[in-house]
Amino acid sequence: MRMPWRKVSDTEDFLKMMNKSKIEWCDFTWNPVTGCRHGCPYCYAERQANRFCGNAMINKGSGQLRKEADGLWVLEKPFRNEIDKVTPFPVGFEPVLHEYRLIMPAQKKKPAVIFVVSMGDLFGSWVPDEWIQKVFEAAQAAPWHTYLFLTKNPLRYVQLMKDGKLPACENFWYGTTVTGPRQGYFYSPDYHTFLSIEPLMEDFMGKMPLPYMVLRTEWVIIGAETGTRKDRVQPQAEWIQNLMVVYGAMDVPVFLKNNIAPYWPGTLVQKTPPGIRLG
Repeated sequence: MRMPWRKVSDTEDFLKMMNKSKIEWCDFTWNPVTGCRHGCPYCYAERQANRFCGNAMINKGSGQLRKEADGLWVLEKPFRNEIDKVTPFPVGFEPVLHEYRLIMPAQKKKPAVIFVVSMGDLFGSWVPDEWIQKVFEAAQAAPWHTYLFLTKNPLRYVQLMKDGKLPACENFWYGTTVTGPRQGYFYSPDYHTFLSIEPLMEDFMGKMPLPYMVLRTEWVIIGAETGTRKDRVQPQAEWIQNLMVVYGAMDVPVFLKNNIAPYWPGTLVQKTPPGIRLG
């Protein structure tokens, strides 16, 4: 089915949203959907969205935004404020489908590793299946890229899989964010999967001798909490070492983010699995 995509005519917004990512384990970030309702106290994305939203109350009254059920919003083209400047998060961290961004991967011809929705959770319980399918179709329209999806709601992967709506593409990787050993995650032999242990909030080995998730993933990313939150957790080197040893024994590549350096005395190991080649 032909998708009603609009070509991006706003160069300023295109460059902003598809610039080289500062996240070490991807080349670019792509945010066709933004916003989240998990309410994590350490969330950097919420801080950033609220910082660059302008006056959200005024923005919500603009005809540029289309309001849907359950507090969801749709933007057909970049939102411009009263002085004609692009506002990337016009309603703050509330869920938005940015339809004009769907074409962006197809416009970038050089193969890249793309983190899909770094400023929200595409698989949150509030996100309509229709939005997710539009993102999948846009990614499939540019199959030369590798796409990394990430969620704190892995049950949505399971439901989509049962409904036949989760593409088993070789270039699609489905990740789960976990901060401790007792959290659920997604694994299936029919899909590429990975874990993002960020922020690392506790010692995984202190809770069980061998986390079951170690046996069921192809890649592990480990990072620390950032920001200035009063109760910010500072991971111990022993926590990191325990994970390195266990995952190393299982021959699972581990990627230590740069923000873990203050807590890790050794060289930062930054391995990627076959199929993920950073530019």
